[in-house]
Amino acid sequence: MRKALLVIAAGIMLVAGMAVVSTAEVKNPDTLIVADIGTVDSLDPAWAYDTASGARIFNIYETLITFKGGSTDEFVPLLATKVPTVENGLISPDGLTYTFPIRKGVKFHNGEPLTPEDVEYSFERAMVQDRDGGPVWMLYEPLLGIHGSRDGNGNIIIDFEDIDRAVEVEGGSVVFHLKQPYPPFLAILANTWGSIVNKKFCVENGDWPGTADTWKEYNNPEPGKETLHGIACGTGPFKLERWEPGVETVIVRFDDYWREPARLKRVMWKVVDEWTTRKLMFLAGDADIIYVPHAYVQELEGVKGINVAKNLPTLALSAAFFNFDINPEGNADIGSGKLDGEGIPPDFFADKDVRLGFAYSFDWETYLRDVFHNEALKPVGPIPEGIAYRNPDQETYYFDPAKAKAHFKKAWDGKVWEKGFKFTLLYNSGNTQREIAARIFEENVEALNPKFQIEVRPVDWSAYLKELVNRRLTLFIIGWLPDYADPHNFVHPFMHSQGDFSSFQSYSNPIVDELINRGIRTVDPEKRRSIYYQLQWIYHEDVPSVPLYQELVRHYERDWVHGWYYNPIYPNGEIQGYLYPIYKK
Repeated sequence: MRKALLVIAAGIMLVAGMAVVSTAEVKNPDTLIVADIGTVDSLDPAWAYDTASGARIFNIYETLITFKGGSTDEFVPLLATKVPTVENGLISPDGLTYTFPIRKGVKFHNGEPLTPEDVEYSFERAMVQDRDGGPVWMLYEPLLGIHGSRDGNGNIIIDFEDIDRAVEVEGGSVVFHLKQPYPPFLAILANTWGSIVNKKFCVENGDWPGTADTWKEYNNPEPGKETLHGIACGTGPFKLERWEPGVETVIVRFDDYWREPARLKRVMWKVVDEWTTRKLMFLAGDADIIYVPHAYVQELEGVKGINVAKNLPTLALSAAFFNFDINPEGNADIGSGKLDGEGIPPDFFADKDVRLGFAYSFDWETYLRDVFHNEALKPVGPIPEGIAYRNPDQETYYFDPAKAKAHFKKAWDGKVWEKGFKFTLLYNSGNTQREIAARIFEENVEALNPKFQIEVRPVDWSAYLKELVNRRLTLFIIGWLPDYADPHNFVHPFMHSQGDFSSFQSYSNPIVDELINRGIRTVDPEKRRSIYYQLQWIYHEDVPSVPLYQELVRHYERDWVHGWYYNPIYPNGEIQGYLYPIYKK
């Protein structure tokens, strides 16, 4: 069923929501203007791990291979000339060696030619940098068999020789040596963290020089200190003109691109958090593509001059995560820091009954109807529909105030119910879906006991991410757009002690870690199914987080925009995705 959905999506250049012919004059015919929410965190491919940053990187840099149209599991060559397979001899029979012949005649934006050494440097640089909470675990896991360069205490646990042996140049090719068979490896290389950077540009701007004796100096830089934070030099169809954090990003056509130059001369992303402003820009033609929250879709129904693609299947899953060990340092969001009615202790959510109290306080029926107009699914666990080994019969949580009250009365040996609590729940500003979810928790939990107090407060996206990494968030709502279409890429961030969400909420279950590690190494489908079904059962029992929704999304554009197509794995794919084929007419 999933493959059928993807085939349909791949064949859609645009699903017209209404049959209209634009009679308006095309505004800014050579410039595409995207009005969206969410500020860019970094332009460094080895650092960025959010969709806003990824959307920019995806169009400035290129990877060795890329996805074929709308497919998430078929690939075509890009900076490599062939997609490795066992049949063409570029993947070894044991699945441990991948060889990529590197394309010749490709230029970086600074005019330097692409070389196999640039490719080797790109992946070694990423593993050298390996920042906290970043995407590079996806390289470490298949190549070195570990999650990263440091242990839980921040101590370096590898030698540079480990990195050096993993990626090597052989003639005109680059060879990857895997520690273990890893089925999703090609899909990992096809996304933004597989972007190829120019070694000369990086070194000239103060980055790692590629030497063994210096690598530790460049490991885990402070946020904003990564060399490519605000500069870029890729081989993609567009090059960076400017990035004004929180305001806009502008990229311009690269005329020396190795394929035909892009038809657009310029693309501008404008950060416009306020919906009415985005809508007025769109209707006036001052924005060509915009983000439309489900709460406002009715305002654009039937409007002439606008095309909309509906019910696009996503792989994204959003959930509410409990922080088991909140960082109390200077943290006003936990109030007094005690269970005295004026705050919560840092380990407040470590009590399972607290978590279950919140889980049974969320009203999915109302939420999915009123916010998404039922263009969203209620998840059954950490593996969304469309991903292999999801258990459709898994027991789920549901709205039951009586059950919620019973669990809150048991929590902390009855002290929660007796004394009450007070804390702040943050969401990223402009995200209406998350704001409403937060307010549903607020309203329904507070209705159970007048001593329960929750404040809901917005912060900008970059601040939200920093609070997440610093483990200062209390109960946080965030979504996971998969890095590749495999159940490992959901259970790991949602459940593993070193996962990208679970690590920042201090959730740890040794049985879970072992099952997840076994699952990614297992080739037999039935054995994998058994492992992931067990993980979904544990997830329901442990309640590390509460899955809220899996969206069916829409794409909105002015009818003078052409060439867009949908791939659910692209960063911000439903908004603008891959810009190279887009033009205005």
